[in-house]
Amino acid sequence: MYLVFTTNDFPWLTIIVVFPISAGSLMLFLPHRGNKVNKWYTICICILELLITTYAFCYNFKTDDPLIQMSEDYKWIDSFDFYWRLGIDGLSIGTILLTGFITTLAALAAFPVTRDSRFFHFLMLVMYSGQIGSFSSRDLLLFFIMWELELIPVYLLLSMWGGKKRLYSATKFILYTAGSSIFLLIGVLGISLYGSNEPTLNLELLANQSYPVTLEILFYIGFLIAFAVKSPIIPLHTWLPDTHGEAHYSTCMLLAGILLKMGAYGLVRINMELFPHAHSMFSPWLMVVGTIQIIYAASTSPGQRNLKKRIAYSSVSHMGFIIIGIGSITDPGLNGAILQIISHGFIGAALFFLAGTSYDRIRLIYLDEMGGTAISIPKIFTMFTILSMASLALPGMSGFVAELIVFFGIITSQKYFLISKILIIFVMAIGMILTPIYLLSMSRQMFYGYKLINVKNFSFFDSGPRELFLSISILLPIIGIGIYPDFVLSLASDKVESILSNYFYG
Repeated sequence: MYLVFTTNDFPWLTIIVVFPISAGSLMLFLPHRGNKVNKWYTICICILELLITTYAFCYNFKTDDPLIQMSEDYKWIDSFDFYWRLGIDGLSIGTILLTGFITTLAALAAFPVTRDSRFFHFLMLVMYSGQIGSFSSRDLLLFFIMWELELIPVYLLLSMWGGKKRLYSATKFILYTAGSSIFLLIGVLGISLYGSNEPTLNLELLANQSYPVTLEILFYIGFLIAFAVKSPIIPLHTWLPDTHGEAHYSTCMLLAGILLKMGAYGLVRINMELFPHAHSMFSPWLMVVGTIQIIYAASTSPGQRNLKKRIAYSSVSHMGFIIIGIGSITDPGLNGAILQIISHGFIGAALFFLAGTSYDRIRLIYLDEMGGTAISIPKIFTMFTILSMASLALPGMSGFVAELIVFFGIITSQKYFLISKILIIFVMAIGMILTPIYLLSMSRQMFYGYKLINVKNFSFFDSGPRELFLSISILLPIIGIGIYPDFVLSLASDKVESILSNYFYG
């Protein structure tokens, strides 16, 4: 039995992908009014899934091997030659563990949801399976199916449990994301049918295939549009603030912590690995767009009255560092982008959770109506302040290390002239100066001043044990990565070198 569980023959990844949606389906047989049963059942599934994932990776994943590990390959549809192909490497292991961690905490954050909580938690588990399936797929069609599986739960979570403008936000979300999926599907079909009588969707085979320059550019643009909407890259970002502004904060945790990272993951996994020549051509434009994105989102954020929209724009700004890291085509740049994916996954989810718990107490979402709440909710105030510091890249926090490594990536890049590197770094530095302005002004408007102190019956319950446990659980990895970033970097460093070898030795 021990040999079965510690060899690659055991279908660990299939179990990890299928378990949440299968166990979630059993919730439909639980009683309608058993809210507590539904909540604890979901949390138990998430914890069990995270334990299985961690155990499987500890025994089967070798950090010094850049090749695909724990690979599974089963014939899926005979008549069409479709395969169920799964596998992980240094690029996907961090995002899978991040997905497990954030989803477990989001399930704990969703305790206040009482209306049809059974369906709410089922949709969260469907998202869980879709996200892990996307990160572990080694087949392009399977990747597309898992990518699409993600959209339906988000649309329903937003349209059923959102704010006043939830239907508008849900419609906008599905129009943007489903519209971009058409480009993804065209790219998948085009790349599989090119150059052979037998279509292939195997990512290993496609990574070693060469294309005519024009065709490679067309494929690259198609995939870039699909991933740019999900990341989001400006000007395709406008769905994000509306979605975050209306969604329940547990849904926001999943969106900011994992959904946005799927777009960045796709850029590295498909655009960088499969189309090195086209990526080399487009990388200067990615650098420019990433730099503009940091400045644009950081300068737009202070104008947002809605607390969650302000945090959403900060997410757009921080995603700019990931785009720049990917565009730099250097070892530090790509490592910094991967570290920023993990770092912002924690920080973004934490800020949305604290924004949601604040709303649960004061029932206000507009910053100009708040003020003076620090006296009544000191624990939430403390955690919000600490995590705002993490978001503005305070040394000792994960955001600082990630952004610093991206800077090193630009400096060491051989692709760009010195003057262009200085210009990009200068503009990024302006963006980093704007970040504390909108984050600290957000804290000032929420917690300082006298507005709510002068209101009669001004008293709120402070953070309870559940909220405090959740905040500390998400803060610990942020500080841990900030102090010892090699914990994350060591997982992906060999994979990064193998990806970059296509650019310098291919």
